[in-house]
Amino acid sequence: MTYTDADAVRHYETALEHLLFFRDQVGDEAGAAVRASPRSAMAHVLSAYLGLLGTEETDAAEARRSFDGFLRDVDLTGVTPRERMHVAAASSWLAGDLHRAGRVLGEISVAHPRDALALAVGHQIDFFTGSAELLRDRVGGALSAWDEDDPHYGHLLGMYAFGLEEAGHYGRSEQVGLEAVARNPRDVWGIHAVVHSYEMQGRFVDGIRYLDDRTGDWSEGNYLRVHNWWHYALYQLETGRTDRALEIHDAALHHEGSAGLAMELLDASALLWRLHLADAGTGDRWTALADAWAGRRDGAYYVFNDVHAVMAYVGAGRIPEAERLVRDREAWLRSRTGPEVSNAAMTAGIGLPVIRALLAYGRGRYGETVDLLLPLRYRLHTFGGSHAQRDAVQRTLLEAALRAGRADVARTLLSERTGLRPVSPYNWRGHARLADQLGDPERAASARRRADAQASAAPGTLRS
Repeated sequence: MTYTDADAVRHYETALEHLLFFRDQVGDEAGAAVRASPRSAMAHVLSAYLGLLGTEETDAAEARRSFDGFLRDVDLTGVTPRERMHVAAASSWLAGDLHRAGRVLGEISVAHPRDALALAVGHQIDFFTGSAELLRDRVGGALSAWDEDDPHYGHLLGMYAFGLEEAGHYGRSEQVGLEAVARNPRDVWGIHAVVHSYEMQGRFVDGIRYLDDRTGDWSEGNYLRVHNWWHYALYQLETGRTDRALEIHDAALHHEGSAGLAMELLDASALLWRLHLADAGTGDRWTALADAWAGRRDGAYYVFNDVHAVMAYVGAGRIPEAERLVRDREAWLRSRTGPEVSNAAMTAGIGLPVIRALLAYGRGRYGETVDLLLPLRYRLHTFGGSHAQRDAVQRTLLEAALRAGRADVARTLLSERTGLRPVSPYNWRGHARLADQLGDPERAASARRRADAQASAAPGTLRS
């Protein structure tokens, strides 16, 4: 590492370890590396990546100011080609071009497949841009270059497991994820990958049991804990335990002591929106969540966050605030002159249509919701997130189709969902509702029996 003394290297390596374990201390160690060697390219690159990974507009702006200062003060002709590529990747992302940053990091991984930072950051970019194939292949393409005894090999397996899940290889994902966690019991990303594999198969009983058995490994000391609690709450919803899901919301997802981070507010919105679709009571939780989103005063930075802010506004009945966000993003798009900002295409192509559909749903215009979402359903991944996260939008389409009397669309969607997750009570409840609408009480009763049988299979659950 050029211009980096031994003390800075120690802090850098510790920060990388914390990053792979999603530990809260990663920022402190990265900052210590910069202070120890102010001219170190990799120390500054790592700090820049950390300022971007949280999808926080203010953190990204601060990271950009700091990195620009580094670029002004340091002659990069003396650093290695790989370090220059990292600088290029960080610069691209700081400028808003996630896709170019991901490509540059991919080039690093081909030339230097044992660069754990390039793989970890590239993996997250693939998540933010919704590329299932890259989530799988970026890490899969590097695995054979690693010694299985390497201390970071298990972390690669955790990343690979998540990529396999997003690409539809659920059994293989579970196998690889379990191996990753066996190597590092506190590999919360590996735990997260296994949980996703169960989610996508409708194996909510296995998911609850798996998280119960490892509570101490994932529920504290890391910044993925809120998200994994969100997964736990989704499993509870499948069992019909709305009360338990709300307990988890209050204890772990959003409460007075919450930091108000976008990724945590996003999880809270995604959970409450599912309850909203089910007409379940949520008390005054929407109001508190909408207040938290409004207090951020976010600009156009990452539209996946915007969609979840609008869920909160619609859920709270604050339609004017959602409409104001739409107008702001439309004005921002008109000000763009080129495609170099990834969020511009994500906003125009997916984000704004989804937001308009949420608004239509909130106004009771269910047919309009169907018309807006139906053409997007096979392109939703292009604005980021996982299958499990984007299912909130897919469920909005299904619920709107049922409420609009669009039986043909609802039947098709339910048939698809049940084929993939035949043990999901939610899917069978949907079949029952459709059968009721079509005047088929025998089919409705059969579907309800299937739903009740699956829901009653849940094991005991832990306290948040």
